[in-house]
Amino acid sequence: MQELHEIGIPDAELDEFGYVYATIPANTDKKVPVICFCSHVDTAPDCSGTGVKPIVHPKYKGQDLVLPDDPAIVIRESEHPDLKHQHGNDIITASGTTLLGADNKAGVAAIMSAAHILINNPSIKHGKIRILFTPDEEIGRGVSKLDMKKLGARFGYTIDGETAGSIENETFSADGAVVTIHGVSAHPGFAKGKMEHALKIAGKILAKMPDKLSPEHTEGRQGFIHPTAIEGGLEKATIKFILRDFTEGGLKRHARTLQKIVDGVLKNYPNSRAEVKVVEQYRNMGKVLRRYPQVVGNAIEALRRAGFASPIQSSIRGGTDGSRLSFMGLPCPNLFAGEHAFHSKYEWVSVQDMEKAAETIVHLAQVWEERAE
Repeated sequence: MQELHEIGIPDAELDEFGYVYATIPANTDKKVPVICFCSHVDTAPDCSGTGVKPIVHPKYKGQDLVLPDDPAIVIRESEHPDLKHQHGNDIITASGTTLLGADNKAGVAAIMSAAHILINNPSIKHGKIRILFTPDEEIGRGVSKLDMKKLGARFGYTIDGETAGSIENETFSADGAVVTIHGVSAHPGFAKGKMEHALKIAGKILAKMPDKLSPEHTEGRQGFIHPTAIEGGLEKATIKFILRDFTEGGLKRHARTLQKIVDGVLKNYPNSRAEVKVVEQYRNMGKVLRRYPQVVGNAIEALRRAGFASPIQSSIRGGTDGSRLSFMGLPCPNLFAGEHAFHSKYEWVSVQDMEKAAETIVHLAQVWEERAE
């Protein structure tokens, strides 16, 4: 918020829930739809984000990047193919003990840079632009407290993607599931024929999960069932899962598979029981975006103007704030920010890719203005 004030956006505000809203006023008489550019400020809980020490590796030449605070963490071109396109660029990494947080600081940086360009170059014509920074995206609650009326935008773009020149117009659909197991307790010295251990039942359920439906064995448009946490004791245990697929039908099949596994295991424990509770998390934003082809079409044109002759359209094996925003009335695909190997100590981003992301945002604002009446 303070930085937005400093670059000349006086209405930037931080609300009680941690959202930053700001406006770049229109400088055209055309009736341009209000466009929102959004990034999230939180980092993933999968890896420590405390005390990040960013390191710039100038003019990368293909060498291994050994991170000094833990020399066992080495970023190799052979394991990160996109580095082959970064020769001569300036690569930013963390120091080896934390993630970098380019997911989504790179998006924040790109939006801030684009805002600075637009504010200081009034000759670039554009409609009203809303800037939105959110918290809690990484735990699936990035827009739970968002005030859509206050935001007041018609279309949006999250800046939270990977490879330069890419736009993602489809995401997974997602559900969460919790399996609660109620076992039978007994004194271990006198447990024969009586005890039914909830944690052991949980272990049997996990052992039955098919490899073909696990994240480590799926790719492309394949969905998965992924256990994320287990806790409990003898009498009660819970397993948390995430279910992912590009179709709602696929999600329902995953839920039935999970239920079938649970029921099958429980047949061997006649005095125990288990419940499977499935909760909706987000849905494939492609279902909404297909109704508004101009949103992706304008972005493709902006990418071309930014120098990407063949923009990449792809699907996200995950979700963004745009997944939920699209179903809240703000069709919102995801543009690249240049972030790679996110949620890990191997995370990296290039300065030049972030610059291209900012340039794309500026071009996109112009395209919307040019194509308006």
